[in-house]
Amino acid sequence: MSRISVLGAGAWGTALAISLARLAQNRVTLWCHRGEHAEEINRLRENRRYLPGFALPEALVVTSDAAAALEDAQWIVCAIPSQYLRQIFAALAPWITARQAVISATKGLEIGTHLRMTTLLAECFADERSRPAIGALSGPSFAAEVAQGQPTAVTVAFPELADAVRAQRALTSETLRIYSSDDVTGVELGGALKNVIAIAAGVVTGLGLGSNSTAALIVRGSAEMTRLAVAAGARRETLAGLSGTGDLILTCTGALSRNRAVGVALAEGRPLGEILDAMEGKVAEGVRTAEAALGLAASLGIEMPITRQMRAILRGERDARTAMRELMQRPARTEADSLG
Repeated sequence: MSRISVLGAGAWGTALAISLARLAQNRVTLWCHRGEHAEEINRLRENRRYLPGFALPEALVVTSDAAAALEDAQWIVCAIPSQYLRQIFAALAPWITARQAVISATKGLEIGTHLRMTTLLAECFADERSRPAIGALSGPSFAAEVAQGQPTAVTVAFPELADAVRAQRALTSETLRIYSSDDVTGVELGGALKNVIAIAAGVVTGLGLGSNSTAALIVRGSAEMTRLAVAAGARRETLAGLSGTGDLILTCTGALSRNRAVGVALAEGRPLGEILDAMEGKVAEGVRTAEAALGLAASLGIEMPITRQMRAILRGERDARTAMRELMQRPARTEADSLG
């Protein structure tokens, strides 16, 4: 039996907990940051705030008690939004030991430090001897479809491939197919950077620019993501896989994409604050990742024109149509050079 604790009762954490709890051999606990939220979910057996319409399996335990959630978990899956991750996980770290394994399912970068989530999680352990193995889970996976039991394929990565294979065996189910990798950098950066490109895809849709523009944006966005990821130490082939191209296609074209929806609303002229307020606590990670990605790119000397224009739109420094026109008017290059 695998004992699994999922941290974070947003849509993604809840969907993962539902999916994992369907396996009879798993004992799954969903940890909520707020006690009243845990009580509400337990009373309704549904997360109406963030993932309405999906009944929780009877075996799924929901709690806000960190010690109870973590003390005997073999696998700890972290789905806390990036902007809250350091503060919340630092408070949870004392209950986690080196005998456990932590998997980040958060797709973002930390503003200021530009850190990937696994690196941030590692910093929460003051003593390296108590630090568990830390990996990442990413890929094309809308929460609602995972909760529905729709076939989904993602990648789990650990620095040691043997750890990734163990996670793969523990978490794979009839509807959740997991591939293993030791390219943690590539898996994490693919998952984080595609959210920014998805905002751009939403802008293209909101401006009514058509399928040609969307296809071009996805391909050029993929090149931009790959340039930065490879410069940061990732393998190019990882960015061509599930956690890169796969997730990029999904979030740029799927109607359930929050980041794409933000882009559509921005193109319609709505202010960012109003857009985010309307999301009622749900998170579009690309909004914050644009800033962090450009900081990382600057430190590595990498050009990211799409991300730069999205940050300008998000800051209110440029309107959507002007940003798209400036992207089209950039100096011409050969495609081979621009992919490097």
